[in-house]
Amino acid sequence: MTVDLRTRYLGLELRSPIVASASPSTGEPETARILDEAGVGAIVLPSLFEEEILNDEIQLNRSLEAGAGQFAEALEYFPTVESIATVGERYLECLVKIKAQSSVPVIASLNATTAGGWVRYARLMQDAGADALELNLYRVAADPSKTAAEMDAADLDLIAAVRASITIPLAVKLSPYYSALANFAGQAVGRGADGLVLFNRFYQPDLDLETLDVVARVELSQPADLRLPLRWIAILRPQLGPKVSLAASSGVQTGTDVVKELIVGADVAMMTSALLRRGVGYVRIVEAELRAWMSDHEYESVAQLRGSASQATAADPSAFERANYMKTLHSWTTPPELTTAGS
Repeated sequence: MTVDLRTRYLGLELRSPIVASASPSTGEPETARILDEAGVGAIVLPSLFEEEILNDEIQLNRSLEAGAGQFAEALEYFPTVESIATVGERYLECLVKIKAQSSVPVIASLNATTAGGWVRYARLMQDAGADALELNLYRVAADPSKTAAEMDAADLDLIAAVRASITIPLAVKLSPYYSALANFAGQAVGRGADGLVLFNRFYQPDLDLETLDVVARVELSQPADLRLPLRWIAILRPQLGPKVSLAASSGVQTGTDVVKELIVGADVAMMTSALLRRGVGYVRIVEAELRAWMSDHEYESVAQLRGSASQATAADPSAFERANYMKTLHSWTTPPELTTAGS
């Protein structure tokens, strides 16, 4: 049985719903080329962080000015520095290279801290050839003087500002921590988002007990992380309609994980952790598992599979909401080895 894996995401025609999301694997031309050859539907570049750009500029200025006050007369002996590539410029150069060699859409990713930063770099990424742009909204609401409504409004204004500055498709990568997520998702679309990526993973800091320093630790996603985007895509798909693209991110490890996300209404399933663990060539195994499952269950295309178990079509729509809470709690059974422990 022939299986058609083609799908549409952000108005782009993709050959596969398996997308390589932002990671070190997608930020190098060579690994991006291997991902392309392995069969991904699209490549999302790592996020460009505005803080990196500002820090780069500050450190450069400090280096150039070091000793200027004490040895000002020595400055005339140094040759004039015509140009030093910044973090932002290097990102754009990499984008140009990866785009030139790729047979699939290349999506740039941006995380900025100021409205000007969002707009400026969104335009530069479009000019560099990005097929679409992913806004990475990564903000911890830790200021007690700001209400949830104010925080939401600031994010929505950013989305609208970027949408007004570019013509390429725009996706917004959300966190799961909005107080009224379904409402915010709808407003994000109303402000110009062509699609939503669910979800952004906030990496939690650790503490070194010897030095008492805050330590940054990266922990790759686990299969259980799949459940959060699975639930919300099932809820949002009938609310937002078929024209809004939905991407599942977090916990996608296997071909059957891709099936689960598609079946609740996702247009694509994004992978990062599994590719970092197993190598970029692992895409081929995931695709083979996806094709095998669809063939075994007589699905001829992704279009036929998509949304067949969303909240709108599920026999028990409440399974995706609170009614599932009690059912989940009562589903626990004590493992046999624990019932005999101590007897």
